[in-house]
Amino acid sequence: MTGKLLEKNDIIELIRDGVKQYNLMTPKCFESLVVKGDLGNMDCLTSFISKVLGLGIVVGSSLVKLPQVFKIMFGGSAEGISFMSVLLELLAITFAGLYSYAMKFPFSAYGESVFLAAQTSLIAMMVLWFSTGKLASIVFLAVYGAGVFLGLDPKLCPVEVLWYGQAINIPMIVVGKFMQIWANFSNGHTGQLSAITTFLLALGAIARIFTSIKETGDQTIIATYIVSSTVNCIIALQVMWYWSATNKALAKKKTKKE
Repeated sequence: MTGKLLEKNDIIELIRDGVKQYNLMTPKCFESLVVKGDLGNMDCLTSFISKVLGLGIVVGSSLVKLPQVFKIMFGGSAEGISFMSVLLELLAITFAGLYSYAMKFPFSAYGESVFLAAQTSLIAMMVLWFSTGKLASIVFLAVYGAGVFLGLDPKLCPVEVLWYGQAINIPMIVVGKFMQIWANFSNGHTGQLSAITTFLLALGAIARIFTSIKETGDQTIIATYIVSSTVNCIIALQVMWYWSATNKALAKKKTKKE
């Protein structure tokens, strides 16, 4: 009996160490949910779910735009992708990440910004590479990198300035995404837009509404994700609506190349 009790205590301590390492819940919530098994403690339970969901979004974001990157890379074309839409999305992601970092929010609340910014900047560079030329893409990447470096310096870019950057995210997201929405409508297809990336971005934005409410309480960030989820869902619906037309348009372009 004593051996079983020790074994159970060892398992609890192991879980406690893991929870503490990844900051999944407070010691008080650990005692309530894990030790006492009180799943009726909704405040602790929703906070734990938010943490796990947030970390899941961060991990998933490291891969979410790779299908789009590969589609442009292997297709040798960025047809149907609006550079201004990608640029405005990149600026919105970057401002959100810099602001959250300056506010010292938990990494689980904004960590995807790091991975999404890296992948989105690569997509923007590739769009320029295939449409404008190599020099423009290299210059763009250098300017963007310098901007991020300056944004991380609290002396050069205080949190008050970053707040304004976060505040203009909403109009930037709306304008940027509607450029892509209009491009899809005008073309009658979605070109090289990746369906996987589009759907995952929409789902991620919806999930972020919940985690932002629980982990930051910042009304500007919450409103940003509400708007982001709306326009991302519209693009996801366009991908489904134009599915057949997109396949025909890409096949036709491939035939012309050959």
